[in-house]
Amino acid sequence: MNVRGKAPGVAAEQDPALRELEQAVREIQDRVRARHPQGERGSFGVPLAPLLPLLHARDAAEAKVAAIGTVNPRPPGLKNNLIQKWKRFVARVLDWHVREQVEFNRAQMNCVQATLEALNDHNRALESVAAAIGDCQKAIDKLNRLPHALEVSEQRIAAIDARIEPLRDRAAELADIAKHWHEWRKEWERNLAINETQFLRSVADLQSGFSHRSTMMEANFRDIANAQHADFEGALARASADVQKRLWADLDRIRTEYETIIHSELRSVRQKAFAAAAVTAAPPAPDAAHPYDFLRFAERYRGPEQYVRQNLENYLDHFTGKTRIADLGCGRGEMLELLKEKGIPALGIDGDAESVAICKSKGLAAEQADLFAWLESQADCAWEVLFCSQVIEHLPPLELPKFVRLCAAKLERGGVLIYETPNPECLAIFATHFYLDPTHHRPVPPTLAAFHMEEAGLGRIEVKRLAPAIDSMPSLASLPADFREAFFGCLDYAIIGRKL
Repeated sequence: MNVRGKAPGVAAEQDPALRELEQAVREIQDRVRARHPQGERGSFGVPLAPLLPLLHARDAAEAKVAAIGTVNPRPPGLKNNLIQKWKRFVARVLDWHVREQVEFNRAQMNCVQATLEALNDHNRALESVAAAIGDCQKAIDKLNRLPHALEVSEQRIAAIDARIEPLRDRAAELADIAKHWHEWRKEWERNLAINETQFLRSVADLQSGFSHRSTMMEANFRDIANAQHADFEGALARASADVQKRLWADLDRIRTEYETIIHSELRSVRQKAFAAAAVTAAPPAPDAAHPYDFLRFAERYRGPEQYVRQNLENYLDHFTGKTRIADLGCGRGEMLELLKEKGIPALGIDGDAESVAICKSKGLAAEQADLFAWLESQADCAWEVLFCSQVIEHLPPLELPKFVRLCAAKLERGGVLIYETPNPECLAIFATHFYLDPTHHRPVPPTLAAFHMEEAGLGRIEVKRLAPAIDSMPSLASLPADFREAFFGCLDYAIIGRKL
């Protein structure tokens, strides 16, 4: 096989397989020379260092390095196995001695490999420099031939200008004629098209005038008739929809009102049934203090129990961690039920037997007693919190100071007294809420309530205004803000005093 590119033999010329193999070997040699340039003269006579001997030496050395520490094979047998085990034992024993030599050999091979790569890069760089020099030489040759080419080109251009000069005037004249001819033809065609269009339009207008007029009149008549019919149907539909809407709205409102009344009556009946079941003796007949159904009155005008409980949640912070709590005038037991849900024990006191029976039917602790008599029967400093909601306005004005003194005497040091009552600073309560209850005597202003607490020895008095009037009477929004705050602020207030 010829690997140096010499002329092939007669057998190679006759055998196609040998020729194909020889061609493949030449391609491989060309690729190797391109990657590892040899010591031949490259392009433009630049000599390159021969690297193939160094490459062969590196491959042989790598083979030797790879064979270090291996055991030469022998024919199989017991003797061979013993000899092989002894050789491996000796190799492991001498491993500490030859380890440095092996590492040195590998480092040497890495150095040889790096040197080979550097020489390859050096050869490639020389090839690139040689190619650049050749390109520069070709460019210099072209620049040397450029003046002669320019001179020949100038001569040819001068000859062409001499031949073209007589034709320029003729070409300008023909261009002017062609321009005027095109302009005249374009204008004539435009005028002809305009005249033809106007003529045809006028003929069409005269021909379709009457039919168009009659068609428009018929269409207008139909549009007017359709519009009137559509307006009539729309008005009829709107009237029908409005009547149906108002009818259904009235039916919904009536149904809601009747359902509210029915639920209120059923609630009162259930409360009375619970009260009758809880009271062992027959309930007393209505007296002068309650000449009407008090529970029904409270349900309608004070609000459902859920509404009242929601408003009473503002006081929970004062009951947290307390165990001796009394609700004076507990009524239906909204505060007692709320405290029971929070796991806070409390006792309710009320003079109405039916209210106390309702509280007991709910599993609440309640007693029927006169508030003054019950307070006088209690030991001094026996209670941590006394709560009294919507009660003091029912007391005669001259008995209120006595009631406050009794409450203060029954509180321990640091105990809390809480009153909630209608706020007379808000003029709206006199027109709506206060005089609905015939058992109200007179409202108690916050300053008067605070004065009575101070007289009873309470301090750190705090007044909180509740239930803004604008929430239940939106028409107050039309008043100026400062005037509304001064005379139509909050419907109720709570006053909180602490025993010092």
